Amino acid sequence: MGYLRRTWPFHLMVLPALVFLIVFNFLPMAGVTMAFMDYKPWLGFSKSAWIGLDHFRALFEREDSIQVIMNTFIIAVSKIVFNLAVPFTFAILLNEVRQRFLNRSIQTLVYLPHFLSWVILGGILVNFLSTDGGLVNRVLGSFGIGPIPFLMDGDWFRVTIVASEVWKEFGYSTIVFLAALAGINPSLYEAAEVDGASRWKQTRYITIPSLVPMAIVVGTLSLGNILNAGFDQIFNLYNSLVYDKGDIIDTFVYRTAINDGNFGFATAVGLFKSVISMILIVISYRLAYKWANYRVF
Repeated sequence: MGYLRRTWPFHLMVLPALVFLIVFNFLPMAGVTMAFMDYKPWLGFSKSAWIGLDHFRALFEREDSIQVIMNTFIIAVSKIVFNLAVPFTFAILLNEVRQRFLNRSIQTLVYLPHFLSWVILGGILVNFLSTDGGLVNRVLGSFGIGPIPFLMDGDWFRVTIVASEVWKEFGYSTIVFLAALAGINPSLYEAAEVDGASRWKQTRYITIPSLVPMAIVVGTLSLGNILNAGFDQIFNLYNSLVYDKGDIIDTFVYRTAINDGNFGFATAVGLFKSVISMILIVISYRLAYKWANYRVF
């Protein structure tokens, strides 16, 4: 009782987050039963027919659902690769900027896009990338290029999605690598200078090897998000012209449930994604512990 008497303010601080978690994460799990039912909203759970695994069989038989899974995998893997490579490289380059004011100014500028929602950025990108007078296509047109249908062609849409995601997040993701750089012993660089090592050799033999363990941790932990290709971003940018290359699991679930009213099948797709994601998260933590001795618990 003495312990609770001393710590009750901290438990009270956690209470709103706990209630939020229960209401929006745990209570909705009761709806998972729709994945095994021919659910009709007007009949409710009690009168809707149970159909077992029919929705899951349909998931692997329908061509559109298979295409959606492939789209999700391709887009998510591309984001993981570039969201690892670009911050890694940028952190090394930024570390070479010796003027403190310039260094801080660059960091601030590249951090800013992270704090903008995709609702705002989506509207900006739609206007900037439009084939009808968009700024980007007007600039390309002055060089005799274009217009390029960035948001109306499936292949270009994927490139646009990955590039805009990297542009938005690479500055914020760089923080992890800058923290790792700050932990490098300065005496290593001093010894390298005494031995006559150039800045490139210092980067190659000291900086990069010191960042590799952190890159392994970030990369392996990213495996848990391999089926999260970014609902907010794609929902605000895609259209029916790019469904074949740009539709992902989350947007597919949204359209199937809200637009088509097929709640049972949409729930089955979402449950499939959640189970696979959980397995990948467990694997990623195992790999991070094995390769980089990183433990969360």
